[in-house]
Amino acid sequence: MPHSKNKQSYKSMNKYISSMIAGFVATIVLSLLMLMKQAMGLMPELNPIMMLSNMAHMKMGLPESMVVGWMAHFMIGTFVWGLTFSLLFKVLPGSCAISKGVAFSVLAWFLMMILPMPMSGAGLFGVNLGMMAPVMALGMHLVWGVVLGYVYGRLVSKG
Repeated sequence: MPHSKNKQSYKSMNKYISSMIAGFVATIVLSLLMLMKQAMGLMPELNPIMMLSNMAHMKMGLPESMVVGWMAHFMIGTFVWGLTFSLLFKVLPGSCAISKGVAFSVLAWFLMMILPMPMSGAGLFGVNLGMMAPVMALGMHLVWGVVLGYVYGRLVSKG
């Protein structure tokens, strides 16, 4: 019987590690999209890294540095969203990990629109940045969700 308990414990740990890896990989993809958007000059005012850096400086007294913004971005994507995805996985709508990742990405986008956006001065749903801000952010989050679900599904199925 102890062997069964250890195997179940390993599967649970594997689920959480898998979700953090999936969150990290999805955040890398999202980051590349953000960098490409910036390089093309598309909506330069929609810069979540700058927003996170400014918020960390104003609210927590951290140095005003893009490094702080990038670190916060990856910590949120890997730990907060990665782990929350695994915790909500069973109740998320969808029949596969990818569709559940997409559903979760809409939730993550919505929370970004009502919490950090107003806190950063961009307004509710980023309206101070223009009407394309929430649309572009949603598009990037949907890609993030596909990657999150895909990677998580592949890792968990191997565990």
